[in-house]
Amino acid sequence: MALYKSYPKQGETCKVTFELPPEATTNVKKIALVGDFNGWDTTTHVLTRNKEGAFSITVVLNQGREYQFRYFMDDYRWENDWAADRYAPSSFGNCDNSVVIV
Repeated sequence: MALYKSYPKQGETCKVTFELPPEATTNVKKIALVGDFNGWDTTTHVLTRNKEGAFSITVVLNQGREYQFRYFMDDYRWENDWAADRYAPSSFGNCDNSVVIV
């Protein structure tokens, strides 16, 4: 798993690419990026799979913030990102959320 951040020379946003390699998604058919930036909606940010088998999506986030997120795989399984900037306790259940800092 990887997070790639691209900051423009001017501006207040950052393009963040969330990528999951094939070895982290064996037998997975669908992955959604879900977080506080999209109201934890499991339908709006669906990752695409490239020809090498990696899933990815790029989103534009406002700089100077921390965003909590998780991956929702095949409409039933939640996973964190191994490359997250940090982890934060979730208010739902006894798990943590991944955090990206931009």
